Amino acid sequence: MSRVQLALNVADLDQAIEFYSKLFDTEPSKVRAGYANFAVEEPPLKLVLIEDPNQVPGTLNHLGVEVTSTDDVAAAHRRLADAGLATVVEEETACCYAVQDKVWVDGPGGEPWEIYTVLADSDEPAGQLRSAAPGQSACCADR
Repeated sequence: MSRVQLALNVADLDQAIEFYSKLFDTEPSKVRAGYANFAVEEPPLKLVLIEDPNQVPGTLNHLGVEVTSTDDVAAAHRRLADAGLATVVEEETACCYAVQDKVWVDGPGGEPWEIYTVLADSDEPAGQLRSAAPGQSACCADR
């Protein structure tokens, strides 16, 4: 099953967890220092909360689509590249408390999108936001 990912900057992680638990009637799947994520069944959504005092609370951190396999990531990469979009592939990247395979692409307003699959759990916290611009490297969050 694929689902859209929405990563938000928050000022107070505990307060945000309390609110989104009530909003989506579900508890977070993962909570770490400055980070939480929810695997919401209905509507299908991966909600990621990133506590960052340097960002405006409630603003977009990044967007994504969680897919089920590395093959799905590779297929998305081929499709995006064939469509003429600049992409960046990361394989077995440890960030956001998970090991992931992913492809990044930037929207027309510069908004970063990742299409990714989670390979394993990790103790690696969030990193820096990744752009599809050549020569840039980082992870998936503003920490």
